[in-house]
Amino acid sequence: MSPARTLPSGRAGTYHVPVLLAEVETLLADADTVLDCTLGGGGHSAALLERGMRVTGVDRDPRALAAARERLVDFERSGQFRALLGNYADLPSAGLADAERFDGILLDLGVSSHQFDDPTRGFTFREGAPLDMRMGTDADVDAAELLNTIDEVDLSALLRNYADEPRAAKMAREIVRRRARRPFATADDLVDAIRAVLGPRSGAPDFARIFQAVRIAVNDELAGLERALPALRDRLTPGGVLAIIAYHSGEDRLVKNAFREWSRDCVCPPRLMVCGCRGVALGETLTRRPVSAADDEVDVNVRARSARLRAWRLAR
Repeated sequence: MSPARTLPSGRAGTYHVPVLLAEVETLLADADTVLDCTLGGGGHSAALLERGMRVTGVDRDPRALAAARERLVDFERSGQFRALLGNYADLPSAGLADAERFDGILLDLGVSSHQFDDPTRGFTFREGAPLDMRMGTDADVDAAELLNTIDEVDLSALLRNYADEPRAAKMAREIVRRRARRPFATADDLVDAIRAVLGPRSGAPDFARIFQAVRIAVNDELAGLERALPALRDRLTPGGVLAIIAYHSGEDRLVKNAFREWSRDCVCPPRLMVCGCRGVALGETLTRRPVSAADDEVDVNVRARSARLRAWRLAR
């Protein structure tokens, strides 16, 4: 996700400053090696590379990876940067050695601006856009197939849990009714179903919320994040920092709860008389509250509005 102000000091071009860039740079200022788990357009990585850090970038989207490599070609040639195709939730399959550790790890979750702005990727509710939403080739189904085949009960749970939709059951029923007449194929099909349930006054915020829920399901985003968190923690060097930018309440909740548990001395059940766990905190949370984008950043990039940054440091 990237705001519309251009990069300073030679970094300008077709890319823009990524969300919360200054805050990320500050949190990772002491790092020598950084793992950027969601490389995207390479905005965060470009800034960290210019600070002299060595960066490994991972992305599940082959097109995003190719664009970032083109942008960062000089750093890659010098050996300061390398790019790996794969899902951050399964780093060994991306070619990252099990023993490799990093001083800083960054996750910028959600859809990149370039994915969202390309109507052929199907992340948008623009008229005629295909219902795709796959971030990479590792997704089992696209959004159209999901909406056309998912059980009504499961669809209702998806809309309730991922979109906080109070009329989830009614919306699921409407989608199932409509797909029986004609399979869902474009964004218009889903928008029309949403309007049929929420009424003609429903608009972009409602569409964005429902589309985001479908995208999360297509890409297995919450389950992937939950699996990845302890694995990423274990890839930090002593004193290393894990920084995560979330855009969805479910993502932010997973991150908050993980950081809170890792920062506690004891995680035993309250009724246990004698401590039977590790008995010592694994590290410390660096952000008491999530860091949000400042008003001036939101003014130039509305997508930064929902960004929430949290950071945690492994004990030395």
